[in-house]
Amino acid sequence: MKAWRLKEFDKPLKYEEIPDPEIKDPTDVIIKIGGAGVCRTDLHLIEGVWDRALETPLPFTIGHENAGWVHQKGSGVTMFDVGDPVIVHPVASCGKCLSCRAGEDMHCENLVFPGLTTDGGYAEYLKTSERALIKLENDVKPEEVAPLADAGITAYRAVQRAAPLAKPGTKTLLMGMGGLGHIAVQLMREFGNSDIIALDTNEERLNMALEYGADHGVVAKDGMIEEVLNLSNNGNGIDLIIDLVGEDDTHANSMKMLKKGGSYFVVGYGGVLHVPSLDVINNEFSIIGSLVGNYNQLYELMQMHAKGKVRLHSTTYPMSKANEVLKMLDEGKINGRTVLVP
Repeated sequence: MKAWRLKEFDKPLKYEEIPDPEIKDPTDVIIKIGGAGVCRTDLHLIEGVWDRALETPLPFTIGHENAGWVHQKGSGVTMFDVGDPVIVHPVASCGKCLSCRAGEDMHCENLVFPGLTTDGGYAEYLKTSERALIKLENDVKPEEVAPLADAGITAYRAVQRAAPLAKPGTKTLLMGMGGLGHIAVQLMREFGNSDIIALDTNEERLNMALEYGADHGVVAKDGMIEEVLNLSNNGNGIDLIIDLVGEDDTHANSMKMLKKGGSYFVVGYGGVLHVPSLDVINNEFSIIGSLVGNYNQLYELMQMHAKGKVRLHSTTYPMSKANEVLKMLDEGKINGRTVLVP
């Protein structure tokens, strides 16, 4: 099969022929890819950002937002048939460790993470586990929902955790209206009762956020901190911030905008958060990291999508254009999410 391989850090991917994945475990499933979402994490993988944490041996195939059809299945697979359309939770978990038994697949002690720790979905076929699959219903096409497998459930987990704090009269700031942000706005509108302020460098993305339910849109530029504070209660700061960018400046700016007793959820990454411990104590800041969502959260999100409560703004490109799409993403030219289709 043809696949996009990361062979050297900080170099373009190579599109080449590799062997098809094979069934080895009774619960293995081979997916024929119908859509592979393009994520900023893919850029970080290429840059080597994840190498220290994962030490994934090169070369390997990237791509962790996947949907398609069951192509082959192991002898122990009972819930799916060949030809079934499915979305793939990014983690193939063991189901036996304490984290799995608690329902937190992404903390699995024996996890396999296609696209990060083993071959992913920038290819014709992907190997995963029966435990990772959710059947698509109502004639939903895989290419229409692939990014929900990561961007969707990452936003879902953060908003679901933050929503109890989004009480009437509070202000919530969502930073970054890209692939995660436009989903997070819709989820916060559904789960929370807070006024929503969307922040982004791009006015087109802000207009999309307003269309999806944000109450205010603020352009990230000089003077934005004052503008955001003016939207808060008596200028005292924002009750709840969800940072979907996670760069040095968004960390620093968040600490300047957060209200005493406020909560700061860090979802995006790449920067370093510097906060004096006295500031944390004196202001009683809560700083919470939030990872990708678990299997149940993907199931719940797919139910919301089926009811039209969450829309995904995405554009499709041929799989052969992966490097071009990644370059567009790196240059900030992508609005919403992009999906590669074989």
